[in-house]
Amino acid sequence: MQFEAVHTTGIYCRAECPATPHPRNVEAFPNAVAAEAAGFRPCLRCRPDRVPEGLAHIGLASVEHAILLITEGFLDRHTEDELADRVGYSTRQLRRIFQQSVGASPSFVAQSRRAHFARRLLDESDLPVAAISRAAGFSSTRQMNRVVKGTFHFTPTDLRSRRGKFDRLDVDGGLRLRIPYEGEMDWTAIADFLKPRTMPGIEQVSDGRYRRLTTTCGYPGLIEIGDHGDGHHLEIVAHLPTFDSIVDDVARARQLFGLDDPPAPIELSTNPLLGSIARRRPGLRVPGAWNRFETAVRVLLGQQISVAAATTLAGRLIDRYGESFAVKPFGLSRQFPSAETLAEAFIEDIGMPRARAAMITRFAAAVADREVDLFATGPLDEVTGGLEELPGVGPWTSELIALRVMRHPDAFPASDLGIRIAVGRLIGEERPAAAAVRLVSQQWRPHRALAAQHLWTSLHDEEQ
Repeated sequence: MQFEAVHTTGIYCRAECPATPHPRNVEAFPNAVAAEAAGFRPCLRCRPDRVPEGLAHIGLASVEHAILLITEGFLDRHTEDELADRVGYSTRQLRRIFQQSVGASPSFVAQSRRAHFARRLLDESDLPVAAISRAAGFSSTRQMNRVVKGTFHFTPTDLRSRRGKFDRLDVDGGLRLRIPYEGEMDWTAIADFLKPRTMPGIEQVSDGRYRRLTTTCGYPGLIEIGDHGDGHHLEIVAHLPTFDSIVDDVARARQLFGLDDPPAPIELSTNPLLGSIARRRPGLRVPGAWNRFETAVRVLLGQQISVAAATTLAGRLIDRYGESFAVKPFGLSRQFPSAETLAEAFIEDIGMPRARAAMITRFAAAVADREVDLFATGPLDEVTGGLEELPGVGPWTSELIALRVMRHPDAFPASDLGIRIAVGRLIGEERPAAAAVRLVSQQWRPHRALAAQHLWTSLHDEEQ
């Protein structure tokens, strides 16, 4: 999405803003962060600060890798030097390529993230300003006041006084926030996909809502997510012991439901083979992961068994090695074990073959030692090839981790039984071989991850 800044007013707008400044005073920016870094503040009329920030698809792997980390709060706990080291650059190099591709430094991107989330809390909640500063990841209220005023040219108190009557959400227990997205969103299809794959004791899908037990400072809380119903937002309700750094929970929700995905490509809906399926679900997105390690292990557990059997194994793993809490909202009382815990675990005792259990402990150790970076980006063959260097990780596993966890847009597990059945129905064959499915999938590149999601969803639709 492009933004337009007006030099005579110092304001930047969405391209479709009804304001009509003289063209000679207008400068275009590729994203809101770049406009803010150049000294412009968001328009109070078209509210570009309410548009989801589209920085996840810059096109440069190293920058996308860093942005993923920033989005999940890395710079709230670490320095820019540590971020540069994590993605394999010097700090100076990282700042240079960020300036070229984003228009701002990594620290400014993180600062903008906090400021915009604080603005949303000021609009939609009645939390005190001090609590909002902690929830948005600021180190102090003074820092938030300075950053918010620098971003919006108004203090937090001024912004709250300017909110409209429809900005604030009615609250019936918990903190309620809207999560914006662009394009269409097929909430029902995504919830139906996640429901049989939820982690027992940790998450569930029921009554049209996704619920998850989460922890803040070691204390349990509950996150609920559902469709807001206006075609532009999901809604999150947080029942937490403290709302400190809830900005990170919102980022995880965006990741889980694919809210930062680009608009559905026209190529799939017009494809002669897949088009009828894609047109049936125009708002379908590729579900991601709330916790990347957790979802990766869930994929490993699912090798060569059904979805239901993998969920059963996941439940046993969580019961045996996950932390338990006395409080049980909606029957949820567990936390998924860490990579460090599973690296030392004897997983065979949950009823798994010895070789697969050893594979999971090796994978956990590789994640704990940072030999495997689940935030890695880059060409698909590099991502999957790195995973397949681990014993027991083959193409199905690596492609599915690339699809759900690393969110590679062209990942496609051709040997997956559901995909083989769905492709077979399209081409008039019964369960074609993986090689044949992979050949068919070439016409859907570079959007095969979404194509795979359409294929899985088509099986569910036909069962209804």
